[in-house]
Amino acid sequence: MPAFLLPIFGIILGLIIGSFLATLTLRWPEGRSVLAGRSSCDSCGHQLRAWELIPAVSFLIQRGKCRQCGTMIATDHLAIEIAAGLIGGLALFAAPGFDGLAGAIFGWLLLTLAALDVKHHWLPDSLTVILAGSGLMAGFFLVQPALQDRLIGGLTGFAALAIIAALYKRIRRRDGLGGGDPKMLGAIGCWLGWQALPVVLLGASLIGILVALSWRLRGKSVAADSMLPLGSLMAIAAFPLWLFQTAGAGLPY
Repeated sequence: MPAFLLPIFGIILGLIIGSFLATLTLRWPEGRSVLAGRSSCDSCGHQLRAWELIPAVSFLIQRGKCRQCGTMIATDHLAIEIAAGLIGGLALFAAPGFDGLAGAIFGWLLLTLAALDVKHHWLPDSLTVILAGSGLMAGFFLVQPALQDRLIGGLTGFAALAIIAALYKRIRRRDGLGGGDPKMLGAIGCWLGWQALPVVLLGASLIGILVALSWRLRGKSVAADSMLPLGSLMAIAAFPLWLFQTAGAGLPY
């Protein structure tokens, strides 16, 4: 396939995978099987036909409503499909070939974890393990970052947030971080290497400040105990950082 077509392929593949990921984020927290059974409307049970399952396109054609009962379809599904398409296209634009496909997998896993964290404050261990394992596996095939940097990144990423969480709980007598956050930062370290972890945390912090400011502007109360999905914030910071690393943008570290 010509190199200039790879980003388009990445977008199409991402839209398809995004449809699956959107279903996963809906069904998994409810204990429903992701693979078993045909897709159907959550409101009336109408079984969806093939032309109603075209990623993004079907949503737009049906104007975001179930064709049978007219109930509005959750926009989360469309957002995840579009995000997955963008991840696939950007990854294969930054690195046409295996490196780009690996980066797309990194982005799709981050997207899934981010969606689950935003909606359910849940970072499943099984998915975090897949993120970490795939990052270390990529180290055997990709030159940068080196495998030892990925291993150190996994250990230091987990240890850093675990220590912060323990100190916070000891001082404040309450949890300040979710149990999945240290594991997720460690998994990100397995992809980006230990050198990138301060940048990920800085980016997540800045994004968190912007989120808190948007809440204030909308009249929502923001206090010391307000819950921000740190896993999602780290995911949003981590994928663009991978793009910069891959494109050789020359980050300060």
